[in-house]
Order: sequence, then C-alpha cells, then structure tokens
Amino acid sequence: MNYYAYRMMIRTHEENVILKCRRLFQQFAVDMYVKVETERLAFIRFNQAKLRSEDYIHLRDAIHSDGDVQNIGRLTILPSSYIGSPRHMHEYAQDAMTYVRNYGTPDLFITFTCNPKWTEIERELEPGQKPQDRHDIIARVFQQKLKVMMDVLTKYRVFGDTRCYMYSVEWQNVDYLMLIS
Repeated sequence: MNYYAYRMMIRTHEENVILKCRRLFQQFAVDMYVKVETERLAFIRFNQAKLRSEDYIHLRDAIHSDGDVQNIGRLTILPSSYIGSPRHMHEYAQDAMTYVRNYGTPDLFITFTCNPKWTEIERELEPGQKPQDRHDIIARVFQQKLKVMMDVLTKYRVFGDTRCYMYSVEWQNVDYLMLIS
C-alpha cells in the first residue's frame, strides 16, 4: 500500500502523468486497492491456523447458518484487524457501548461535510481538473480539516471539557466525505 501511496504523491519537480488522467487515475486507484486487499485476504486465508481461527466462538454458528456440509473446513474467518469485517464492526460497536456505559449518552451529534469548493482543494487541482477527478486531494484536505475541527472541540473546549468522543467517516453517494460524530 505504501508503494502505491508513494506513486500517487504530488512532487514539485517531477511530473506524475497518472494524476492527470482523470477517470483513468480513478481506475488505477481502485485496481491497486483491490490488488492490496486481495493480498491481505490471501494472507488471512492461508494463515488461518496461525490466526487461531479454529478457536473463534462464532465458527460453530457460521457452520450451522451455512447448512452446507461440503463447506465445513473451508470457511475463512476474518479477524477484527481486517477493516470492515463483521468482527471489526462488532468491536467498534462494543467500544461505543463501553463509552456510553462509562460516560453516559452523547451530548452532541455533529455532521461535518466536505465541500469540493474549499480553496485548499481547488488550489491543488491541475488546470482543467475537477474535484471529482482527484479523490486523493479531497480525502487529504478532509482529513486535515477534520484534525483541526477535533482540536478545536477538544483542546480549545468550544463546548466545554471533552471526556470522550467517537466518530465515523464515510463516503456519500455524491462522492464526498462526511464525518458523522
């Protein structure tokens, strides 16, 4: 993944042709993401014994719910370290419930939506490019603004002392990031 992140970086004195290719750049990014995810899944699949998947408590439930005895022994259990897996999402839900148990119900629900017209985004675009051509720039600018917003909320105590916080970042159908806190 680091190699592809390196390939997509903007450099001052080097021309990176792939960044100027609009939809082709998006196809490249998706293809490389799928390639990396395939390798991660292959590692998990071929290292089930090392990951101790046979000890998972939900293995029995998966076999019962599948119902096909031909698949017994062929199940691949995704660990909680695999982002987006059921175990990962279950862990996040458990963490959120722990926060609620320890600190009470949340006081604020904040939505922070990315604006493709932000000057930081428009300044980084090449002539003729549109924000939807460069999701990498949108994601970087959003992450920087998210960090600033969280600093304002926690360090500068705009709403008072912050005992804890949790948030989720998701892409919406309009191709822009949104923070749901």
